[in-house]
Amino acid sequence: MEEGCVIEVETYLAIIFRTTVIYLVILFLFRMMGKREVGELSILDLVVSIMIGDIAVLSFEDLDKPFFRQITPMFVLAFIQIVLAFISLKSIRFRNIVDGTPQIIINQGKIDEKAMRKQRYNFDDLLTQLREQGINDLNDVQFAILESSGKLSVIKNTQGKRSKMKETPYPLIVDGKIQEDNLYKIGKNQFWLRHQLKKHGEVKIQEISICGYIDGQFYIDKNETKK
Repeated sequence: MEEGCVIEVETYLAIIFRTTVIYLVILFLFRMMGKREVGELSILDLVVSIMIGDIAVLSFEDLDKPFFRQITPMFVLAFIQIVLAFISLKSIRFRNIVDGTPQIIINQGKIDEKAMRKQRYNFDDLLTQLREQGINDLNDVQFAILESSGKLSVIKNTQGKRSKMKETPYPLIVDGKIQEDNLYKIGKNQFWLRHQLKKHGEVKIQEISICGYIDGQFYIDKNETKK
């Protein structure tokens, strides 16, 4: 009887120990992987989070197996995620493949049904996210952009009327790289872009974090680390 009680106590102590260690390990790993809001988790973040959670659960199912061998996959997954996140930071193409690209759902007040079908995004989703931003009338929307995180970014019409914007808010330069597709969408080319940048005193494209062009106005944010 006493032996059974001792085994029972040892089991509970093992569970308490594993729970504490796993909590600290997960806290450490998520701090290492960087800060993200839940709604802004990338696919990489989400997959790794789910797998780490599953591994944590499995470590309690067989207390006889070596504990640190069971949690080793957590560190492997975190390492993989950090490496892929670094590649994603450096490569726009890789980032687009993994996270996807923003998609304009409402363009100059008109819903793009083709874009919605491509994203498997329905009208209920659209109306719900518009209501969450206090918009009940589609006529109040000039542009609605479905971000890669699934969040809907909305540019409203001014004074309740259709905005007079002539240009769709496409980024023309991201991370020092010209976005050829977006230039094509607004009917411009690299020569035009470089000429405009020169007029604005910006000639080193690789030093620009992001460059946008809306209604004839440039927005330029330089990467100070590349000076």
